[in-house]
Amino acid sequence: MFKAFKMFKEDVDVIFDQDPAARSYLEVILTYSGLHAIWSHRIAHTFYKWKLYFIARVISQISRFFTGIEIHPGATIGRRFFIDHGMGVVIGETCEIGDNVTLYQGVTLGGTGKEKGKRHPTVKDNALIATGAKVLGSIIVGENSKIGAGSVVLKDVPPNSTVVGIPGKVVIQDGIKIKKDLNHSDLPDPISDRCSAMENEITQLKQQLEELKEGEKRNVNTTV
Repeated sequence: MFKAFKMFKEDVDVIFDQDPAARSYLEVILTYSGLHAIWSHRIAHTFYKWKLYFIARVISQISRFFTGIEIHPGATIGRRFFIDHGMGVVIGETCEIGDNVTLYQGVTLGGTGKEKGKRHPTVKDNALIATGAKVLGSIIVGENSKIGAGSVVLKDVPPNSTVVGIPGKVVIQDGIKIKKDLNHSDLPDPISDRCSAMENEITQLKQQLEELKEGEKRNVNTTV
């Protein structure tokens, strides 16, 4: 009982650590839907482990109705889990989430089909998954890694990495712990970088074409 109370208190405390808008314990406990979803899941998961699957699903569906966050009761979630502005978050049955993980609104930790067994992601400690990101399949998001807003991740993410794009690509991996201060408006964009490189190549080709045209004109004039 004491262990459960301690975990519930940690769920509240992490909100004050991560959300500057949090002002009081009363406000957080009564108005934060992400916290309500986590607490409901912890209760539903207990019934799930007792193999009372129907009761577990009823609790999770009631929570989904009131919070807009869908967490399957079979998912395993660690300590100090934080869902910020959680509307539209979906967490699948075989997900495994470590400690100190942060999710933003619209994140999906889902499967890729009707496969059996482990079919949802494993998210390691201290990971951060930004708004609208989709992490699909039985893959691993490594410790201290970040996934940028709107990314679609289909392959394992190494520890201490930042992933962006569709499909997700690792753009930072330096072996140093990445702080949870992800700036959603200042992420590397591999697609934009590639478009810029192609634009430069087109400009160079145009210049070369103009030089060839000028050379042909000079040759014609010399012949005449």
